[in-house]
Amino acid sequence: MGSQEVTDWQGKHVTVAGLGVSGIPAAKVLHGLGAVVTVVNDGDDERSRAQAAELEALGITVRLGDGATLPEGTELIVTAPGWKPDKPLFAAAAAADVPVWGDVELAWRLRGPDAAPWLAVTGTNGKTTTVQMLASILKAAGLRTAAVGNIGVSLLDAVLGEERYDVLAVELSSYQLHWAPSLRAHSAAVLNLAPDHLDWHGSMEAYAADKGRIYEGNRVACVYNLADKATEDLVREADVEEGCRAVGFTLGTPGPSQLGVVEGILVDRAFVENRQKNAQELAEVSDVNPPAPHNIANALAAAALARAFGVPAAAVRDGLRAFTPDAHRIARVADVDGVAYVDDSKATNTHAAEASLAAYESIVWIAGGLAKGAAFDELVAKSAKRLRGVVLIGADRALIREALVRHAPEVPVVDLDRTDTGAMLAAVREARGLAREGDTVLLAPACASMDMFANYNKRGDAFAEAVRELGASA
Repeated sequence: MGSQEVTDWQGKHVTVAGLGVSGIPAAKVLHGLGAVVTVVNDGDDERSRAQAAELEALGITVRLGDGATLPEGTELIVTAPGWKPDKPLFAAAAAADVPVWGDVELAWRLRGPDAAPWLAVTGTNGKTTTVQMLASILKAAGLRTAAVGNIGVSLLDAVLGEERYDVLAVELSSYQLHWAPSLRAHSAAVLNLAPDHLDWHGSMEAYAADKGRIYEGNRVACVYNLADKATEDLVREADVEEGCRAVGFTLGTPGPSQLGVVEGILVDRAFVENRQKNAQELAEVSDVNPPAPHNIANALAAAALARAFGVPAAAVRDGLRAFTPDAHRIARVADVDGVAYVDDSKATNTHAAEASLAAYESIVWIAGGLAKGAAFDELVAKSAKRLRGVVLIGADRALIREALVRHAPEVPVVDLDRTDTGAMLAAVREARGLAREGDTVLLAPACASMDMFANYNKRGDAFAEAVRELGASA
């Protein structure tokens, strides 16, 4: 299983905060290492009680409905990433000088001496797609890899399992990075930075600082987005190993130490001999699925990390060709009467919706849901010229309607004041009425889904179902 950095876990008193997808595996791993584990959890519902029973059967203590007090004798807290830093538990830990790690930090500390290096990705939007593209490229190069972290295989499983990896493609959220002080990636990318999760971090500055932790101690490359100066600022502030380089990606023509696009070709001017004069062709824009601008940026970031790891150019092309995006990420559902219907239910914030809207020329936009404190003026102002019409759904639709009145007063808007199960079908029918041949009806809500749906997947499924019903009646 590999040696532990923390050396001896036997008898060490560890408190695990949270019973979620990271808390349960962490509790089991620590218990297996000989630690005395207590799990604390805010909730005390039926699901929590079932999870607690499973852990208690192993000999792990679980305290439900009490996530605020520090169990006596605690020497370390391992927290679920979603727990906010201002929780009373962490204040009590600070007062008692007890360190707090996240699941990522635990996995990092439990790596064996010959562990696979990590290529890490964070950013407000595009993380999952980029990490999956990266894993696809690494596999095309014949490397043993997995997409891990916030997605796919759990990091603890990847680090402690029987499978031996050459390199890991790791997605990291700002939450996870906040609680991972000693993480040191081989190379890392921050794709973009936009206001998100500010209720958790407290400020944009704190959010950016947590994202920036991904660059700490990088060995080969800090990959940043030329179109997003905040990402470059984080590289400048990072304390990296001697010889580590800043590598930018751009949708324009790249300069030296950059990757970019020239006449429909993805090119590398960073990992080539004589980068002042030479460029290496990597792939065609048409190899990227889908070839929307923000997704080409994702592909360039993935390519930069793969190239930093020494992957040949042909593997970049083959990996991008083999990659299929997850459902609900600019997925073309159907064409009905010359109108394309596209599901980007994953666009749960304004930054993601802006990228989605930028991919089409003439759009009937279905938007709305839970705004999570977001403002929509900038999004609407930037996208106004592309809008044929708008159909609004969800709890905070008035915020988008007001932005439309200010910045796109001539665009027709249908405001659907209903949250029943037929609401999405009604929205799609209204959108069809506004659309003309050649248009795209785009579900890119710019909001979370929980006011009407269990999650963005269910929202996307409802949209796809409504489009199929529309097609059947066309």
